[in-house]
Amino acid sequence: MAVALSERLNTPISTAELERRWAAVRKGMAERGIDVLVMQNNNDFMGGAVKYFTDMPATNGYPVTLIFPKDDDMTIIGQGPFNHDRPVPKEGNGMLRGVKRQLGVPSYHTAHYTGEYDAELAVKALAGHKGAKIGLLAVASIPHMFVEYLKKNAPTNEGFVNASDFVDEIRALKSPEELKLMRETAKLQDEQMQAAFAAVKPGMTDQAVKAAALHYGTVRGSEQGWYMCASGPVGTAAVMGPPHQQARVIKAGDQFTLLAENAGAGGMYTELGRTCVLGKASQEMHDEFAFVMEARAHTLKMLKPGASCKDIWESHNEFMRKHGKPEETRLYCHSQGYDMVERPLVRFDETMPLQANMCLAVHPTYVTSTTYSWACDNFILTETGCERIHAFPEKITEL
Repeated sequence: MAVALSERLNTPISTAELERRWAAVRKGMAERGIDVLVMQNNNDFMGGAVKYFTDMPATNGYPVTLIFPKDDDMTIIGQGPFNHDRPVPKEGNGMLRGVKRQLGVPSYHTAHYTGEYDAELAVKALAGHKGAKIGLLAVASIPHMFVEYLKKNAPTNEGFVNASDFVDEIRALKSPEELKLMRETAKLQDEQMQAAFAAVKPGMTDQAVKAAALHYGTVRGSEQGWYMCASGPVGTAAVMGPPHQQARVIKAGDQFTLLAENAGAGGMYTELGRTCVLGKASQEMHDEFAFVMEARAHTLKMLKPGASCKDIWESHNEFMRKHGKPEETRLYCHSQGYDMVERPLVRFDETMPLQANMCLAVHPTYVTSTTYSWACDNFILTETGCERIHAFPEKITEL
């Protein structure tokens, strides 16, 4: 009989959902002849692979390594004392599910001589998989020292393959449970934006206003997130920045832009971005925002199952050129889930086509000498189009 989940867990995913994920990935492993997956993350901003399999996030730069066999329960390696090696009961321990063994070591990326410690434990965990074909997952997140040690010492005759593509495709298609959680995150962000705009007043720093959104989210269960903002006089380009650039003091008549990109219910990310004015917005601001909505509508018409991300990217930039606006050169539309930025990226270098039940953030943005124009919302793709899941007004808010 399964052990009841700990009351300490914040919105745990259901065991049935975890089992669905495990089954889908193991089916893909069998089709590709992969015997075991190895992955490592060290944060819960863009480290969602470990979270996807275990419902336990990696955090604060501490590496968490997961060994996921095709025909056995998992082994997890994380922060702990030297020689930590503990079995997990088959019925779970109130925190971990589908895990049979915990290994621990006090390794830190800031201490280079500990760089192989986690890899040594990974080889130990792979001892029962001699001759296995090993798939590496989320390869851009795994340190070089870890991979080099693994390739020299893991007990494999079949070698290593990059398993990221097929698992990324599985993760990109959200289950009903996942979509429900993402809707809850979007609703939370609507409320966070309201809290920030209700708090803003002359004399506050950008960071103090941002803190109103952060506080609102934290007390309602948001675990982690990234908040960018900026203020400035109307008629200037107040480009949002990270916390180190949020010390400006807001004045009467200023504009203020905020992005709330945080994980809400169940650790799922969505993102909401808007601008307010402590007074009246200029006609230029209203006009440019109207064009942002037009550019976004152009993209939304193309967000359909089977669509090519490269084609959408090129069509968006053609639309921008046609109207004399700056082209997108970075990223203006992408999926989200356990990662703030998750595949597929709507961009020229993405190979994954769009499918129903993906959840994408769409945020066309451009800067001129006198404006910073944008809006950011999330949309769930359906069989026929897409649905906006944020409800915050699509306008510049005048306070």
